[in-house]
Amino acid sequence: MAAEHDPQQMTRLTPLVEVTARIDALVQPIPPRRIAPAAAAGRLLTEDVVAAVAVPASARAMRDGFAVAAEALSDASSYAPVQLAPAQRIDAGAALPADTDAVAPLETVVERDGRFAAIAPLAPGDGVLAAGGDLRADTVLRRAGEVVGAADVGAFAAVGIAEVAVREPRICVAPARAGHDPIVTAGVQLFATAGAKFFRAVCHIAEDVTAALAYADVDAIIVVGGTGAGRNDMSVRALAAAGTVEVRGVALTPGETTAFGMVGPRPVLLVPGRLDAAVAVWLTLGSHLAARLIGGPSAPSGTTAVLARKHASPLGLAEVVPVHVSDGQAEPIASGYWPLQAMARTNGWILVPSASEGYPAGAEVMVRTWP
Repeated sequence: MAAEHDPQQMTRLTPLVEVTARIDALVQPIPPRRIAPAAAAGRLLTEDVVAAVAVPASARAMRDGFAVAAEALSDASSYAPVQLAPAQRIDAGAALPADTDAVAPLETVVERDGRFAAIAPLAPGDGVLAAGGDLRADTVLRRAGEVVGAADVGAFAAVGIAEVAVREPRICVAPARAGHDPIVTAGVQLFATAGAKFFRAVCHIAEDVTAALAYADVDAIIVVGGTGAGRNDMSVRALAAAGTVEVRGVALTPGETTAFGMVGPRPVLLVPGRLDAAVAVWLTLGSHLAARLIGGPSAPSGTTAVLARKHASPLGLAEVVPVHVSDGQAEPIASGYWPLQAMARTNGWILVPSASEGYPAGAEVMVRTWP
């Protein structure tokens, strides 16, 4: 029989809001790194991205043609062609020669006896991108706290920005024990994939809880499995031996045996081995921890929907409820335990707070994004 002080034994379920508050108190955003813009796509900027130079630096042709001084062609027509002297052929994107301010299209220039003449007038600036026409020097392209998009990468490259400052969390994910347990393996893949997708984390997969807790070159550690009171469960004991257990048991269903602690400066989240519990913990605590590391918002995006039928929840426990949303109606898929076939139908989720016993049919609920 386990001793009373055995860390694998739960004595109290900590409310979900207290757990997130504990994470906020102990986990600080990681230091930013400077990386190439192409590698920063999807990541949160920690400082403004500012164009140091104007683009283009000098006037450029916006079309193929002939560089001309527009004033000299003011009277040009097919009846009175104006000779181009010199005739300066130019390609789109090339810098305009000195003393020119327009680009005559190829179809408005004719060749006669080896000489070129314009047959149509132009206004100054026709066919030309002026210096600074794309952007002026010192223009802020993106603000700190904004996400780098795919289009931004191209814009940064065009301006010559070689590096941007972002937070790139490094997370170690591991099963509690080595060996092939398909459900635990699926939970490990869930955290690694969701972390990389939603928070652009660099995820390492360790062999087991011992190897994960010894992994020094990461910002956070997540272990799936071994959080219960079974004879082979040892994740919480391992955390207690390597660091501190801050929370043992969370008032969350599914996911009651979740634990959270620290090994030095690194936060550690211990996740139940059940796949439905692993998903629920990712949605509520794993994503919150990852958002804390990057200094970004933790609340997942969502839309309102009408509950298709009544859903009852246990009082005193926050409940993650998988739903299927169609035509503005959210149908609860499962409660308590989520069969795999039910999870396959899910495209969103709702959170019932611990003080609520659920929602009646027709209630408006916030449906959040499924991982």
